[in-house]
Parts: sequence; C-alpha cells; structure tokens
Amino acid sequence: MSGQSQDDAVLREAERISPQDAASRSAFLQKTASAVFGIMATSGVAVAAAPETLTGPPALPMPPFSISPEANTDILVSMQRDLQRALAKPSKDRRWGMVIDTRKCVGCSSCTVGCVMENKLPPGVVYRPVIDMEIGTYPNVVRKFLPRPCMQCEDPPCVPVCPVDATWKRDDGIIEIDYNACIGCRYCITACPYQARTFDFGENWTDGAAAGKEDALSLGEAHSYETQPNFEYGELWSRADGVVPESPVGNARKCQFCVHRLAEGMLPMCVSTCIGRATFFGDLNDPESLVSQMIARNNAIRLKEELGTHPKVYYLL
Repeated sequence: MSGQSQDDAVLREAERISPQDAASRSAFLQKTASAVFGIMATSGVAVAAAPETLTGPPALPMPPFSISPEANTDILVSMQRDLQRALAKPSKDRRWGMVIDTRKCVGCSSCTVGCVMENKLPPGVVYRPVIDMEIGTYPNVVRKFLPRPCMQCEDPPCVPVCPVDATWKRDDGIIEIDYNACIGCRYCITACPYQARTFDFGENWTDGAAAGKEDALSLGEAHSYETQPNFEYGELWSRADGVVPESPVGNARKCQFCVHRLAEGMLPMCVSTCIGRATFFGDLNDPESLVSQMIARNNAIRLKEELGTHPKVYYLL
C-alpha cells in the first residue's frame, strides 16, 4: 500500500470513530491509535513492542538547571556589597582601586559627563577624559577607548613637588588636594606623568554666551547653576567669582574617586553611570572583592609601570 493510500485509510478509520460516541477523549484516542497501528502492521511496517512496565518506586523528577544567586546579580550590586564590607574596616586597612575593561568601553563618555555633573566641573577641568585611539594600519584598524582617571599612585610624583604640602596621600591610598592650601603654582600638574591634573582658571560655560529667548534658560539662571558648590573631599566648596577662600578656583584639580560619595556608602559617579559596566571599583586589600579578582587575571595591566609609580587603576585588555 502506498503512503498516500495509508494516509487515506487512517483518515477513514478516524472518521468512523466519533468522539461523541466514545466514553471519553481517552477512549477516542485509543481507538484511533489502534487503527493506525493495525494499518502499519498489515502494510509490513515494523512496530516495536510496548516496553514492559517496570515495578518499583516512581522515579524522582529531574532537578531543574540551577544558577547560583550571584550569577544574575548586577555587578553594581556586587561592588556595592564590596564597598560596604570595606567601609566596615579602618581607613588604613583599605586600599581603593579601579579596574577598567577596555573591551567593554564603547566610548560613550557617560562617565565623563557624570563626573562633570557630580563635581560641577568648569571648562578646561576634566577628571575622567575618554581617549579615542585608532590601532593598526589601514585597512586593518580598530578603535579603542581608554578612560583615564587619576591613577591614585602608591608613589605619586605629584606629592613631593608641592612647595606648600597642599597635596598628599591618604591612609586609603587616595591622593587629596587642599584647595585652601594650594597656591596654584601647578608644579604637580607638570610632575604627573598621566596628565591627570588640570587647573581651574575660574572660567564658566556661560562666559560669552548669547542671551536666550524669552522663557528660555536665561544666562543668570545658567550662571547661578555653574556657581553652585561642590562637595569634593567631603567639604563644601563655593565656586564664587574670583579666587576666594573655600573655593577650588585658582587651584589644581583632579579625580579623587568621589570620596564624598564613598563616605556615604555610594560608588564613584563614573562607575554608576557606565552603560557598559566597564568600570569596577573596590578595595584592593580585600581578596574577595571584584577588583581583586580581576587584577589577578593575566590580561590586567597598568599604565607606565616602568616609572615605578604603582598606579591603583588597572586596565583589562
């Protein structure tokens, strides 16, 4: 019997069995299956015998594929836990560090923008620029992006050159600047091999800007926003016009890992705003921290290690 004839016979047999006449849907299916197997048997198709029913206790269901709770945890949550654990220790037992995965950085500069907003940075003052590099020779080229915060060096060359001791290394390894002590000589800017320090000349973004239209943001409102204080190093610094006490104007400035946020149990702004989760932060003295695990990899490097500055910012290649 041809395949088409077999199919027709199956359909005719199924039509003779009415579901309404069957005691149940199960009976209907059993009759249909019997008709199908009968046709297969008469046509010479081998039919496997039903396996014997095994006696004994019922088999336990297969366990579902299990995933550890940490697998689905956002790395920001993991770093927040590392941060809380580090803050429970004395300051001298902490060593803040940062890891930047260059494979994940897409060059969006959200870290730069977040840093500007957090620290009220004026024109010419950038704590975390993103360097856009082109590697290779055309046509075999690739673009790479390198965020460059302050390296927070273990042996910082910017500290000993300051004639008034306005900059120093804290117990937790962060390099700090006292804006009230800084005289603006800019020796530290010259000494930094990473160009991580800039100078605040007191400029504003609204300087020389055209007046807005009616009902638009006026220059007065914009200028008042620019002169709002920031809270670097956990203190209030007023950005008034001119060089005045308690002001960063006329001083060298740099990234400080957002120590005012760390004191409140928050991650640095650049870490929180990174859309690619390419920036990691934590205590390098904690072997269980995410940053400690990452710098142990064989693709972790530091910039200009030959200078002996021992930076605490690592890059993954």
